[in-house]
Amino acid sequence: MEKVKEKPDFAYMRIAKVMEQQILNGTLRTGDKLPSLRTICREYGVSQNTALTAYYNLESKFLIETRPQSGYYVRYSKTKIPSLPQITNPGANAEYTDSESMIRKVYDSLGEDGHLPLALGSPANELLPIAKLNKGLVTATRELKGSGVAYDKTEGNERLRRQIARWSFAMECDLNPDEIITTSGCLNAVSLCLMALTEKGDTIAMESPISFGMLQLAQTLGLKVLELPSDPRSGVDLNALADALKKRKIKACLFISNFSNPLGSCMPDENKRQAVGLLAKYDIPLIENDLNGDVYFSQKRPKSCKTYDESGLVLWCGSVSKTLAPGYRVGWVAPGKFKEEVRRIKRYHNISSTSITQEVIAGFLETGRYERHLRKLRHTLHGNLLKFSRAIADHFPEGTMASRPQGGFVIWVELPGPIDTYDLYEKCLRYKIGFAPGRIFTLQNQYKNCLRLNYGLLWNEKLEQDLKLLGGLARRALK
Repeated sequence: MEKVKEKPDFAYMRIAKVMEQQILNGTLRTGDKLPSLRTICREYGVSQNTALTAYYNLESKFLIETRPQSGYYVRYSKTKIPSLPQITNPGANAEYTDSESMIRKVYDSLGEDGHLPLALGSPANELLPIAKLNKGLVTATRELKGSGVAYDKTEGNERLRRQIARWSFAMECDLNPDEIITTSGCLNAVSLCLMALTEKGDTIAMESPISFGMLQLAQTLGLKVLELPSDPRSGVDLNALADALKKRKIKACLFISNFSNPLGSCMPDENKRQAVGLLAKYDIPLIENDLNGDVYFSQKRPKSCKTYDESGLVLWCGSVSKTLAPGYRVGWVAPGKFKEEVRRIKRYHNISSTSITQEVIAGFLETGRYERHLRKLRHTLHGNLLKFSRAIADHFPEGTMASRPQGGFVIWVELPGPIDTYDLYEKCLRYKIGFAPGRIFTLQNQYKNCLRLNYGLLWNEKLEQDLKLLGGLARRALK
């Protein structure tokens, strides 16, 4: 049988991936000369244009550099990457700390003209397929019954639910459309789940640090939050979880399993399996925020906790708010055995979701446009992460530590102890630089010297200079 010729776009990605792994694991070291374009063409059986594109890919991530009249060389240095933060250690009975005014100030600065939006956790508009989304809106208006102005079913757009179920195959999860309820974004999905599962005064367990939006939601519902230690690589500490389940009356758990916000950690698949089994033992539901699961930098999408759910206790929440269309507010939940409760709460609060935006997203999923967009977005974000890590190593104070997310949009930075990042935030606003201070990701008096940065931006010279300025202001705060 004749061998099918590999497409050029896949060929260049394969070549770049092999070299990237060799650089990251130290097989190719800083200063090593790389094979010539002619050698790449001969060894891989590709055109010179494909070989050149592979090297452009590596250059965009600051992994290699071109030297005139000499060739391509490894630029990346593992020693320039900041050390990892230690596992977090929140107190089991810590006093509540109010950060409402701080969060409000961070939100207020987001819309200011000229402000660098490092405080957000989503991609810049330049990285989104806005023109194609606009075309999708026109098509949806034309094809939907009543042009999309009528109420939809409480469960949501059937076409979208069918595509979400199909998409769940990537995480080896067997869902069907009837198990899914659409929502107005992921936070709305989490909100519906919490209202369905808990009552005022109940205790829920979360990893720490965690999204300030989810903390505020829990407070609004009158819930007590038990913050669990987390590792910047593997997420929530399962030993701490097991201990908490033995000693405390916990009504539900709420974890960001893949590329958490703000640490960027990803629970290994084995940890997910163990966590689901542990919670099943105590019959405690898990609300899983899997908002960033599609934005992975490895070869395939990580599994979800829902993948291992045999008892219906995992309520899997997702959205395209971070990956495709933040303003469309399209999300979903597969609530397992709690479907009727969640459906009832949605009917009380929303009646139905916005049909026209759901139809647009369904079209993106159905036609493959979403996956094509994601491939490009993942490549850009991975390159940005490496650039941010290098900028932090080059310009931030000595002793600064930073997480190493394998996906998502945010990086967690821990500055040397004496620096208060809220004071630093106030100073940075004068230069129109915003970030998210660490204290807003907890209800306790901790993470004062930490901050979260969004690398989902368009990398350019101004961004690089602003990061240099931020690092300089942090160094000055040490004096």
